[in-house]
Amino acid sequence: MYKRNPTVYIMTNQSKASVYVGVTGDLLNRVKQHKDDIHEGFTKRYKCHRLVWYEQFQYIQEAIAREKQIKKRMNRIEKEQMIESDNPNWLDLADDWY
Repeated sequence: MYKRNPTVYIMTNQSKASVYVGVTGDLLNRVKQHKDDIHEGFTKRYKCHRLVWYEQFQYIQEAIAREKQIKKRMNRIEKEQMIESDNPNWLDLADDWY
């Protein structure tokens, strides 16, 4: 997988209590930033260091639209179902990237 495509992704913490939905043009770098707590904000505060879901697009506009759809139209249960359809054990998909 080439990780420099426009991508919508979900990060979570160890207990799966918090989920963060984001969009990026460079998934590899962005996930590393989350894992290293580079930026202040939600993922640092709630220790969302595990990549559990992502979807790649050809164009950034498509990725932004998908991120908005997930954030605004999906409740927590629907997000969990989406994650579990691809990653039933909520494994860290970036565990072996670094």
